[in-house]
Amino acid sequence: MALQDLHIEELTIDDMQQKLLSGNLTTHELTNAYLMRIETIDKSGPSLNSIITINPRALEEATRLDTELATSGKLSGPLHGVPIVIKDQAETKNMMTTFGSIAQDGYMPLEDATVVKKLKAAGAIILAKTSLPDFATSWFGFCSKLGETKNPYRLSHDPGGSSSGTAAAVSANLALVGIGEDTGGSIRLPASFCNLVGVRVTPGLVSRHGMSPLVVFQDTAGPMTRTVKDAARLLDCMVGYDPYDEYTTAVLIANHKQSYVRSTEDASLKGARLGVMRNAFGSDDNTENSAVNQVVRDALKVAEKEGAELVEIDIPDLTDHILATSLYLSHSRHDINAFLASREDMPIKSLETIKREKLYEPSLDLLEVIFEGPEHPEEDPEYFQKLAARDKFQRLLVNIVAQNKLDGLVFPCTQVLPPSKQAIRNGEHEVLSFPTNTLIASQTWMPSICLPAGFSTDGLPVGMELVVLPYQEPELFRLGYAFEQATKFRRSPVFTE
Repeated sequence: MALQDLHIEELTIDDMQQKLLSGNLTTHELTNAYLMRIETIDKSGPSLNSIITINPRALEEATRLDTELATSGKLSGPLHGVPIVIKDQAETKNMMTTFGSIAQDGYMPLEDATVVKKLKAAGAIILAKTSLPDFATSWFGFCSKLGETKNPYRLSHDPGGSSSGTAAAVSANLALVGIGEDTGGSIRLPASFCNLVGVRVTPGLVSRHGMSPLVVFQDTAGPMTRTVKDAARLLDCMVGYDPYDEYTTAVLIANHKQSYVRSTEDASLKGARLGVMRNAFGSDDNTENSAVNQVVRDALKVAEKEGAELVEIDIPDLTDHILATSLYLSHSRHDINAFLASREDMPIKSLETIKREKLYEPSLDLLEVIFEGPEHPEEDPEYFQKLAARDKFQRLLVNIVAQNKLDGLVFPCTQVLPPSKQAIRNGEHEVLSFPTNTLIASQTWMPSICLPAGFSTDGLPVGMELVVLPYQEPELFRLGYAFEQATKFRRSPVFTE
């Protein structure tokens, strides 16, 4: 098929695989089409600057999959032929992995991260590795290895972080789907800024082995996609116990018996009780807050027309709870250093050396604070108090869900629109004070999904977050899919300034 005849924008996994089976498309054609889009959209034209490394064997792997399909007449796995981009936080064998850091330029891991192995085993093609701020330490798309990543909907604005490159690439249709990583909101915030679906699962359902950490027990990889069903299909292939990650005992506790895709079948909002967290909305007196608030409220009106019951709630002392449960400054220096030191071929093995040699993006204010953090978390005199505060925060949320008989909590992913690059360069936004609500789920170990909620009047994307109780991912996909089908707020970017 001629390249110009391929219509790959907004393609889903189901549609793509049906085309493969019918002979109307080959994996090689699809992979080549994405590589061409990367060349014309990411490397030139709008120059999104989302891709760090392209897999030089991507077309070779595509040809192998086409041969397997022609020989057997069936797909090799649930992700057969799916070209996928992966945040450069996950190690990929024989393919450079930098963690967004110029200090680790040229690092070639000896094996794949567990999540990469699982995706490959399911038939996916690792198309490319995507940009992130150094070691995932920012809400914004500034990376010492690659530079600034742009927002596909407004090139002068930020795509969000830390999964900046995956968000920009998937939203711009440079790949079929993508993988990000989320500690405090690094999947959901860029998903919100780039009109995507982004999923954070209960930590431990997905192995973190082979992924650089930020707060080791709070980290999780997750899907970033254009549809809820594609996110569910990806997650089906990612979840599983891994003896190399002790936290994956969570898989045994969750004991999910069926596919997450099955959770989307016959999904409906009728009778769903959604707790609208009023004090997670910004002040309507602030123009930027009010723009986000209006989009989310309008989206919730659609959900209400579909039969959802909206229950307004407040979380007492919400900001205090978020501050009391933050462990980045206590944990991250230790966790990143332990990871770097464990890799024999890592070019630079400590944050101390990176700081001394100034091998990092200078705008990363959180990273500079992490440099000064304790060598061991227990050296923070408030460490154990913060751990206890997390259990208290989770109990508070779960009790509110129980008392109000709620199916989930909803609120804006962030209280503001995607900021301009210039505002970030001017120091108008700092990581530790940025008004993101994604920390709520992260610091209570609750699963959540960012769903496209619409656009501001000047065309900037807004995301709505849906949070459910720990280990209730099937409910997350049921409600998320029903909301998506009722609203259909996803649309392709047009790359305007």
